[in-house]
Amino acid sequence: MTIDIMMPFYGDPALFRRAVESVMAQTDPGWRLVVVDDVYPDPAPGEWLRGIDDARIRYVRNETNLGVSGNFSRCLELVESDHFVLMGCDDLLEPTYVGRMRSAIAEHPTASYFQPGVTVVDGSGAPSSPLPDTVKRLSRPRTRSTIILSGQKLASSLLRGNWTYFPSICWSTDVVRRYGFADGFEVVLDLALQLEIICGGGSLVVLPERLFRYRRHAGSVSSWSAEDGSRFAEERAFFTSARALMADAGWRHAARVARVHLSSRLNAASKLPGAIRRRNTADVRSLARHIFGS
Repeated sequence: MTIDIMMPFYGDPALFRRAVESVMAQTDPGWRLVVVDDVYPDPAPGEWLRGIDDARIRYVRNETNLGVSGNFSRCLELVESDHFVLMGCDDLLEPTYVGRMRSAIAEHPTASYFQPGVTVVDGSGAPSSPLPDTVKRLSRPRTRSTIILSGQKLASSLLRGNWTYFPSICWSTDVVRRYGFADGFEVVLDLALQLEIICGGGSLVVLPERLFRYRRHAGSVSSWSAEDGSRFAEERAFFTSARALMADAGWRHAARVARVHLSSRLNAASKLPGAIRRRNTADVRSLARHIFGS
């Protein structure tokens, strides 16, 4: 059993190298790395990767820039294994990631996806705990052993505060291909996918071991979009659709959680003082609408 590590690339070349090196440092050899370059303007990162003599590594460069969700879909097309990871090109695998994930898959072969423990690091690689990740840590189920979650309980938990880390998740290929990535979402497309899977009867295995380092820095999509307010316009649309999805499933409690989306409103409230200081009227209005709107 091999795990495909799909890495959409458009970012810092130095961090990209470290991400690739963390894959190559796996103690378990059962992996295949596919880097999908979304037409990054500097050809040097691709040339460096092509120079690595390892048959498990493949480099693909898109003909045109597909954007975040488009390149994710392209990665999904190129998956060959039964399970895959959609890893950020600035994140890091711990050396035991592949080995532990393969054992978890063997123990829970019908699970839809697997969420390991995560260490959050800043741009320099130092451990970090900014507000969004503090909220994630508090929202994550507290357990010292592997647990399996599903149904309305899982959906409500994620809608209350999405405590998963998309780039760290190992997915069942068949399950993700059944639903695909929703058009129109960039920041919350992972949560949209999870809700579709859960409503379809899928399950999540939560592992206690920290197997992944997630890089939170100012250049990430979630960071800049939260600062300028555009993230919350997307989240409003998402929670409206999620509320309808939960209602259709007959999950009244989860539908109420989607309507309230408290953690999302609180996140927007934390950004409002900065928008006021910048005297950015458009951002103030966008944030206020998200905080106080229905």
